[in-house]
Amino acid sequence: MNPIGIKEVAAHAGVSPGTVSNVLNRPEKVAAATRERVQRSVRELGFVRHGSASSLRAGHSRTIGLSVIDIGNPFFTDVVTGVEDMASELGYAVILGNSAGNPAKEERNLLVLSEQRVRGVLITPSGEDPVPLDRIRERGINLVLVDHPAHRPDQCSVAVNDVAGGRLAVAHLLERGARRVVYVSGPSSIRQCQERLEGARQAVLQARLDPAIALAELTVTSMNAACGQEAAETLLSSGALPDAVFCANDLLALGLLRGLLQAGVRVPGDVMLIGYDDIDFAAASAVSLSSITQPTYRLGRIATQLLLDECDNPEGHTHQQIMFQPTLVVRESTAAQIATS
Repeated sequence: MNPIGIKEVAAHAGVSPGTVSNVLNRPEKVAAATRERVQRSVRELGFVRHGSASSLRAGHSRTIGLSVIDIGNPFFTDVVTGVEDMASELGYAVILGNSAGNPAKEERNLLVLSEQRVRGVLITPSGEDPVPLDRIRERGINLVLVDHPAHRPDQCSVAVNDVAGGRLAVAHLLERGARRVVYVSGPSSIRQCQERLEGARQAVLQARLDPAIALAELTVTSMNAACGQEAAETLLSSGALPDAVFCANDLLALGLLRGLLQAGVRVPGDVMLIGYDDIDFAAASAVSLSSITQPTYRLGRIATQLLLDECDNPEGHTHQQIMFQPTLVVRESTAAQIATS
């Protein structure tokens, strides 16, 4: 049986093939009654449009691209869910790419997305080099930064204030009596890690403490639970545990928590611990984890709205650089108050 085509839909609806094409690609150009009649024929005949063919004619597809740096991190899982939900509501599908923090892989992903004629691209960049992103824009593809601030007025972005988040986390630990805090960070190339460290330093200075004494940094190679457990082993072998540990994300914190508990260290009795992102596992861990929460799902939804508004309304679109503020969630891991002399 031959597949139903535009001609069959047109004959069924009593309109021209051109009208059917307009209903599929430019529905605003067709009168409401005619549009409804064509759409009813599409449903009754079971017509399925040929996506690649229509993409070639229109110069783009009903898809958008999304590139993240670590799909294994629940933070990005929530962002992706927000993107997919909003895209679906607006009639788009999402092509997902995971750069794994590798700029070369990210550039290859962007090339593939360009070849697929995506309508636009959402991206959490793996680095600060603007050249790959500029190339996408030069190809006529709109782009919105996710979890990364834009540094140019003609660029949309949705991000969270990570300096404020780091400041919140360490200020909380200091208020609970901590005087020696270790910040467990991912690679220094990750902007979020550096901004959270800057916030931690601001909290120490605001408490009128010496950062050289009150704040130390321990850097690991990846922001996952295995590296968090390695960080726990490093702290245990140092001979003197800090009062508190602030981890750059919850995965690190959960791995560190496991390492400390296995060694008989009480959390928070001996060491207080706070993470970042407030993933679902944070509240469900053996000792529920205090964390800094971010509106991850909203990040995805709003970034998608901005992207498709720029695509569909280029003349009326206003570029926005949206910065959300994080909040503190207090749980068992920082419940104890350390006595200070």
